[in-house]
Amino acid sequence: MVGLTSAAGVVGFLAEPDTDLQVFALEKLNEQIDSLWTEVADSIGEIEALYEDDKFPERELAALVAAKVYYNLQAYNESMNFALCAGKLFDIDKEGEFEDTIVSKCVDTYIALSAAQKPETAAANISDQVPSQLITSFPALQNGASSTSAVLASPTTPFSQTALPSKSLLSRSDSVSYDAPIAGVDGVTNAQNFLGVSPYIQKQLHVVIERLFERCYQEGRYRQVIGIAIEARNLEKLRQTIKRSREDFKKGKRALRDETLEHGEEIMDYVLDISMDIVQERSFRNEILDLILDLLSDTSSPEYFQIAKCILYLNEDDKASDILVRLIRKGDPKSLAVAYQVAFDMYDNSTQEFLKKVRESLPGNPQSDPAVSKTEKMEEDGTEDTDELHPQFSQSNGTSESWSDEAQKAFRRVGEILQGTKSIELGLEFLYRNNRTDKQVLNKIKDSLEARNSIFHTAVSLANAFMHAGTTNDRFFRENLEWLAKAVNWSKFTATAALGVIHRGNLSQGQKLLEPYLPKEQIAGANAGSVYSQGGSLYALGLIYANHETVALDLIRKHFKEAEEEVVQHGGALGLGVAGMATGDEGIYEDLRSVLWSNSAINGEAVGIAMGLIMLGTANIKALEEMIQYAHETQHEKIVRGLAMGMALIMYARQEAADELINGLLDDPDPILRYGGIQTIALAYCGTGSNKAVRRLLHVAVSDVSDDVRRIAVMSLGFILFRKPNSVPRMVELLSESYNPHVRYGAAMALGISCAGTGLDLAIDLLEPMIKDPTDFVRQGALMALSMIMVQQNEAMNPKVGTIRKTLQKAIGDRHEDAMTKFGSAVSLGIIDAGGRNCTISLQTQTGNLNMAGIVGMAVFTQYWYWFPLTHFLSLSFTPTAVIAVDQDLEVPNFKFHSATRPSLFDYPPEQEAKVEDAPEKVKTAVLSTTAQAKRRAQKKEKAAREGGMEVDQAPTTPRLSGADDKMDTDEGASKTDEERKDGTAKEGEEKKAEGIRKKLEKEKVGYELENMSRVLPAQLKFISFPDSRYEPVKELTGGVVLVTDKTPSEPKALMELKARKTVKPAVAPESLQDRVAQAFNQAADVATPQRRSGASGAAEAAGILTAIDEDPEGGEEAPCPREFDYDTDAGEE
Repeated sequence: MVGLTSAAGVVGFLAEPDTDLQVFALEKLNEQIDSLWTEVADSIGEIEALYEDDKFPERELAALVAAKVYYNLQAYNESMNFALCAGKLFDIDKEGEFEDTIVSKCVDTYIALSAAQKPETAAANISDQVPSQLITSFPALQNGASSTSAVLASPTTPFSQTALPSKSLLSRSDSVSYDAPIAGVDGVTNAQNFLGVSPYIQKQLHVVIERLFERCYQEGRYRQVIGIAIEARNLEKLRQTIKRSREDFKKGKRALRDETLEHGEEIMDYVLDISMDIVQERSFRNEILDLILDLLSDTSSPEYFQIAKCILYLNEDDKASDILVRLIRKGDPKSLAVAYQVAFDMYDNSTQEFLKKVRESLPGNPQSDPAVSKTEKMEEDGTEDTDELHPQFSQSNGTSESWSDEAQKAFRRVGEILQGTKSIELGLEFLYRNNRTDKQVLNKIKDSLEARNSIFHTAVSLANAFMHAGTTNDRFFRENLEWLAKAVNWSKFTATAALGVIHRGNLSQGQKLLEPYLPKEQIAGANAGSVYSQGGSLYALGLIYANHETVALDLIRKHFKEAEEEVVQHGGALGLGVAGMATGDEGIYEDLRSVLWSNSAINGEAVGIAMGLIMLGTANIKALEEMIQYAHETQHEKIVRGLAMGMALIMYARQEAADELINGLLDDPDPILRYGGIQTIALAYCGTGSNKAVRRLLHVAVSDVSDDVRRIAVMSLGFILFRKPNSVPRMVELLSESYNPHVRYGAAMALGISCAGTGLDLAIDLLEPMIKDPTDFVRQGALMALSMIMVQQNEAMNPKVGTIRKTLQKAIGDRHEDAMTKFGSAVSLGIIDAGGRNCTISLQTQTGNLNMAGIVGMAVFTQYWYWFPLTHFLSLSFTPTAVIAVDQDLEVPNFKFHSATRPSLFDYPPEQEAKVEDAPEKVKTAVLSTTAQAKRRAQKKEKAAREGGMEVDQAPTTPRLSGADDKMDTDEGASKTDEERKDGTAKEGEEKKAEGIRKKLEKEKVGYELENMSRVLPAQLKFISFPDSRYEPVKELTGGVVLVTDKTPSEPKALMELKARKTVKPAVAPESLQDRVAQAFNQAADVATPQRRSGASGAAEAAGILTAIDEDPEGGEEAPCPREFDYDTDAGEE
């Protein structure tokens, strides 16, 4: 049938009184509305009148035609309303632009209506968690106002948010607010004033959305429904969808599109990933995790690893202990292995305070065994047990239950795992076994940098510490005692603290190693040793027992309280903070606060940081109030800076709860406190990718008047976005070209923090030009960032790694390079080979949670800008890349697993080739013009003599005019050619090298065997399998410690010997004056003949040198006093 060319006649039927003609006209228009809508638009009023006529039989048809007319007019709200009124005539299953657009509009409206009944509660959450009186601790700004909203302009920025244009992102409110609770969807009322949506439209909208959801269920597209439910904040729909996916999978239903339905566990993993990575509001995320926890536990075979992940994020220590008890009660080998694996995951992803509560609540703990203490309490009070546990764990922890010997043994093992002893021991063994440090690189650093310069001596100490982090290999100190003797004052402090990085995790020998360095009781007339080595030893002791609450924490606290020297207090405070991280110990906090009030600049900065480390993530209001108040009272910038960092640490991962503190700090006129406000944003929103946080950081980065604040604002982008490293290079691309060198430095460090260990090409392309930046500290930051990104990369993974390593070594040996750049190069060489080339830098754990110690270590490390000893904190971010298989007896079986890759793809980088002696660079030889002419004449004579011809005098030449062209000839033709060739073929050489590596890879055989406790990079995990028929992992490989079940436990098994358990013989600490004199004499002799005690450890050998006091020789010439400045004034002339 030929279509209509004009709608004039058909539209005329709409005005006829005959109903049949009107219906006929609507049917014709509905069929060809896409081509006739321009003529029909003028008669839209008549079509609406037909729909509003209750007596008209085809009202739904009239609504559908009106919807299509409004759709072509791009009035989508009106089009959606009429389409919903069309009822079943609006077919959502039909494929077309109109249907797709209206369905999308319906989904958006549904999300808006549903989310409106539960708007973002950030402000409410903050008021619940952080009392409003916190803001009163900040000074009034203008006219007595104490908040941002009370003033028109910020005192720290050239313009305010109120002055921004209305369309600017910065001028918008951070959260969406609604005038009243909006409803109509899923039982909510009083929504007729919202978006002009009437209750009838809401009812029809609900019908359409349910039809859409049902179609998704039939097609197996559960993820789409889950996404809409989460965005609409409709938890009931989320629960319904997850249950529906489980039921359909059990029934064996197949999707309409012949696609295999996803397993319920896959759907649960998807929801868990969305809640952790995409949902930015903390309170709503907790509600989703509570829902997931209920659903996971409501099954016959619970997924314990997912349950544990939810429990850890929700910080439910009672549920954590219940799940462990439930698994151990089962008693079978598989359940015990799962319990041990859950315990290992808990240690890797939680705080010391959480772990301590879980340990204390386990049966068999005499301090707080619920089976004993709770029963005794009920007997004393004469009451009955009325407490109800979480439903899924209600039968897990009976008070009258008697445990078998096997169960008690299992509880002891779980307690040992939760304390961290087993994880630390296995990690130390892995680093000790697989140490691949290139000594030649370290020796070249030492030989290239003048040790008498303190900054260079510190750089070598840091490089040594990072290269040998966790390996217990301190031979470098023993082999370079003469170099070590040049350390003075704070260089000695840093060198001593380096022992803590090298022996980190050496729990059994840590105290013995540092015994000669620790502070000793004062003896009259005796020399107590250097206070710098004493302070450094306390710092080192904290690093050895980092994030591990043991007796070492009490020992550090004892020395800290007894110390009177400020340097010792400084090291003790740092050691307390590192070892007691996130314990929330009020007693340690009080000790630190009492030292803070002494108002000493030397120890004040360390104490401020330590207070934040102890209260890490607790949002302790009392501590915040005291720190804010003292920060405004003291006049020492170092103390204020330490307190600012401490307040940021207290708000770690608190997200919206930290907004009140952030607003107060950013409005403060003191730039150091504004600096702390930016750090609070970085730590409170770390890893969330929060748009609100990113927007605020970018605003401060381009508007604040302080270079320090702008630098940290750009740098903090790395902390917010480290889970999305690909987005950071594009975000900081323009900032890396800023006129301000501080902003450029911040951009470089942001790339290093967010892209650490990824080898991301986009980040490297931005950093390579910054190596040649005219500002020295920008070059320093670029080199450090490159080393962070290239850690554990080889040329098969990234061909540029060889060039970058050569660049780092070249910068150290360049005598024309600035000291700051050389310092950065030395530290960078230590970072790129961290932990004997067996560690990467990771701010998230191998299971995807936030790596608390890594994030805190990276945040404090960035403060090396002000204080070099804080550089050691970066070692907290070093994560061993290993697969360590452990059986049910927590022993390491000796077996092999398979890697389905070529060996060289993930192999160690090659060690530097040894060179006997570098040939001296050829110097250009100056050649006089007369000498050149004589050579030419001699050559012609020789040529003529060979040919037997007659000698001919040279024809006279026109003499050259003296001037600019009369230059001395040099033999530089060859050198120029070499330079041009080198510059012209640099890229070509890299391409050929990469091509050679690719050809080499192609020739290698795919697949090889790896021993247990071998290095396995994160990118390599997906290629690892366990072909051994005896051992099977209890969960999917994520790296680290993996529990395996033994299928043939009756057969004898081969175990791996733990070599790192060797005993260490430290230097004996002198007890009397005679002992100290004798020790000093022996140590002086050892310096002259270091080979005499070659069997001793490096720490023992270095004790005599590092503990010596730095004194000027008697009768030495004192430095002359500077003369007074001469200055002239105009008054003298008059």
